[in-house]
Amino acid sequence: MHRFYLSPECVTEGELTLDERESHHAAIVLRVREGERVAVLDGAGNEFMCTASTVDKRSTRLTVQQQNRIEPLPYRITLLQAMTKGKSMDFIIQKATELCVHRVVTLAAGRSVAQVEDGAAKVGKWRAIAIDSIKQCGSPWLPVIEPPVTPREFLARGESFDLPLIASLQGRTRHPREYISEHETEHGAKPKSIGVWIGPEGDFTPEEGNEILSAGAHPITLGRAILRSETAALYCLSVLNYDMQALPAG
Repeated sequence: MHRFYLSPECVTEGELTLDERESHHAAIVLRVREGERVAVLDGAGNEFMCTASTVDKRSTRLTVQQQNRIEPLPYRITLLQAMTKGKSMDFIIQKATELCVHRVVTLAAGRSVAQVEDGAAKVGKWRAIAIDSIKQCGSPWLPVIEPPVTPREFLARGESFDLPLIASLQGRTRHPREYISEHETEHGAKPKSIGVWIGPEGDFTPEEGNEILSAGAHPITLGRAILRSETAALYCLSVLNYDMQALPAG
């Protein structure tokens, strides 16, 4: 079944009208026919099962047959990702969305090769990638994607996470599962919010790393191999989701 995206403020009862981008995709690319069943996601937890009533490349109208509410995960992961060069940042946004990340904070780190030129344009591009990703994987939750800030600028906000982590190439690192288990033992429940910092190629500068650690982030290991930044992000999100969704022993 084909899936489309419609922002929450454009959702109305009974009938939905796709915007021009989605309408073109429906009519020209997918060749949806009148009467065909499709799904619409609003990125805010709602899925609408519809039938196509009018298919037009500028304004496709859908009749809502059923609305489903999908609850979010019981925890929220924020990916604090140093910007990477080329299409690797697009890849990170795509895979982070598929892995149900709640928010992506893009970082203009000291060793980031990618340049911050037009933050608004970059966020618009990344958001479009995230929209395509939720349509592909069927998740009704669209992650928040923030414009680039430096690590110091983010730390100055004073935001806190139940479990702040940083992927580190330095010593004295531990597996993230250990921190999750310790939090559960201490608080009687797994963390509700997790922030994970991923550096650029070459890692964060020593100054940045020290500031992040001083703010309370726990250094985690990603195994013996040194991973590319995009691989590190995928690794961390996969491991965290696996451990957070694991059923209790016994």
